Amino acid sequence: MAGDQVHVLSALDGAKTQWYHFTAIIVAGMGFFTDAYDLFCISLVTKLIGRIYYTVPGSPRPGSLPPTVSAVVNGVAFVGTLSGQLFFGWLGDKVGRKSVYGMTLMLMILCSVASGLSFGNTPTSVMATLCFFRFWLGFGIGGDYPLSATIMSEYANKRTRGAFIAAVFAMQGFGILAGGGVAIGITALFRDLFPAPPYAADPAASTPAQADYVWRIVLMLGALPAALTFYWRMKMPETARYTALIAKNAERAAADMSKVLQVEITKEQAGDLETVITIKSHTPLPSFGLFSGEFVRRHGLHLVGTASTWLLLDIAYYSQNLFQKDIFSAIGWIPPAPTMSALDELFHIARAQILIALCGTVPGYWFTVAFIDSIGRFKIQLMGFFMMTAFMVGLAVPYDYWTGQGHQAGFVVMYALTFFFANFGPNATTFIVPAEIYPARLRATCHGISAASGKVGAIIGSFGFLYLAQSPDPAKTAHGYHPGIGVRYSLLVLAGCSLMGFLFTFLVPEPKGKSLEEMSRETERSDQEQTSSSPATNNAIRGAEQKR
Repeated sequence: MAGDQVHVLSALDGAKTQWYHFTAIIVAGMGFFTDAYDLFCISLVTKLIGRIYYTVPGSPRPGSLPPTVSAVVNGVAFVGTLSGQLFFGWLGDKVGRKSVYGMTLMLMILCSVASGLSFGNTPTSVMATLCFFRFWLGFGIGGDYPLSATIMSEYANKRTRGAFIAAVFAMQGFGILAGGGVAIGITALFRDLFPAPPYAADPAASTPAQADYVWRIVLMLGALPAALTFYWRMKMPETARYTALIAKNAERAAADMSKVLQVEITKEQAGDLETVITIKSHTPLPSFGLFSGEFVRRHGLHLVGTASTWLLLDIAYYSQNLFQKDIFSAIGWIPPAPTMSALDELFHIARAQILIALCGTVPGYWFTVAFIDSIGRFKIQLMGFFMMTAFMVGLAVPYDYWTGQGHQAGFVVMYALTFFFANFGPNATTFIVPAEIYPARLRATCHGISAASGKVGAIIGSFGFLYLAQSPDPAKTAHGYHPGIGVRYSLLVLAGCSLMGFLFTFLVPEPKGKSLEEMSRETERSDQEQTSSSPATNNAIRGAEQKR
C-alpha cells in the first residue's frame, strides 16, 4: 500500500536521467560485452581446435572435435554459468549487490586468460584444462546476470528503467561483434605471416603450427574489456534500495542516493527514513521467504512464467547461435572444409557470424532499448516469440528450396530475422522483467533462478541440436555422429519451443511505468499481518512518512 512505502526511495523513481545512469549502463554493460564475447567466441574456434588436435593423417576431411568433446567444450561454460547465477543471485541478496559484484568480474578476467593458457600438448590435456577454466569463467559470467540486472533496475527511474536494463543487456550484441572481429583480425594477420594451402592440396601444411596461437589469443582477449571496467565497478555504491529495505541503514542509503542523484538529502530526511525503517523492522512487514506459501501466492506464477519463458527462449536461441556455422555450411554459404586452410575456415565462420550480428542481433537489441518503455515488456515478448515461430516455420517447411542453388541469400535473410525478433523480443525481456517484479530481498535470487532456467535451455540447445541437426542419411552425418532428424525438422522443434514461450508469457506481469515497490508489492502486508499490527504501530509509520 502507498502509505507503507519508504517515500525517500520515490526520489529514485522520479529522478531525471543523469550522467550517472549512463556510467552505470557502461560499467554493467561491459560485463555483458565480456559475457557474450567469451560465451560465443568458443563457437568460432572449435573447428580450428579440431583441425589442430584431431586431424587423422590420410583422412580426406580435416579433423573435427569428437561429438562428446564438442558437446562438453560448448556446454561446460553454460553449466558454470547456471551455477554462478544461482549462487551469486542468492549471495547478492544476502550480503549486498556491490559486495560480490567485483568477484564476478575478477573470475572472468582470470579465467579468460587461463582459457588460452591450457596446459599440455596432447588433445586430452588441452581439452581438459580448457573445459576446467571455462567452467569457472562461466561461474563468474553467471553471477553477472542477476547482479547487473538488479543493480541497474534499482538505480534507474521508473520512466526509463526498461531502456536502461535493456541497454546493459544490449552490450551482448557488441560482444558478439567483437568476438567475430577479433577472430577475423587475428586470422588475417596470421594468414599473411604464415600462408597455407587448402587441406585438399596439402593436408599437413593446411594447418600451420602457429595456428595454435590463434584460438588462444582470441579466448584470452576476452579478459580485456572486463579488466578495463574493474576499477569503475568497484567504485559503484551499493544500491539505495538494498541499503534501505534490506540492510535498513537509512543514513547510508541517503548518502548513496545523494551520490547517484546528485541531490542533497538532509539529515532530517534521513532521520525520517530511519524512523520508518526502525518501526517496520519490528513488524512482520513483510517477512515471507522464497519457499513460503505467501511467496507462492504473490509470485509463484510469476516465477514459473519468467523461468519457463527464459528456458524455452534459450533452447531456440542458443541452439541456433552456437551452431550457426553448421547451418551456413549446410546451405553452402561457407565453402567445404577441404577447400580451405584452417585459418581460411575460421575467417569464413567469423565473417558469417558478424553478418548475422549486424543484420539481426545488434539492431534487435537496440530496437528493444528504443521501444520497451513505450510498447511494454509483455507486448514485445509476445511479438518476439510469435515472429520467431513464424520465421522458423518459414525456414523449415521450404527447407529444400532455401538450400537450392541461388536461394542461400534468402535463407540468410530469414535466419537473421529470427535473431532480430529474438533480441527485439524475449531474449531481452526475459532478462529485464525478473529484475522488476520481485521483492528487493529476493530480487537477485529470483532473477538468478530465472536465468539458471534459461541456461538449462542453453544446455539443451547446445547438446540437443548438435545431435538432432545431423542428417538422417548416415552417409551425410558429421564424423563420429549418429544420424539425426536433420536441420529442417530441428527448426520445426525450435519453432514449437518458441510457440510454447508465447503461451507461457501470459504468466508474466507488465512492469511498464510502475515502481519496483509497486510491482513487487514490497511493502504490502498479507491480511494476517495487517490484522496483527497494532493501530499504534500503523500510526507511527504514517506519522514518520507524512513528515516527508
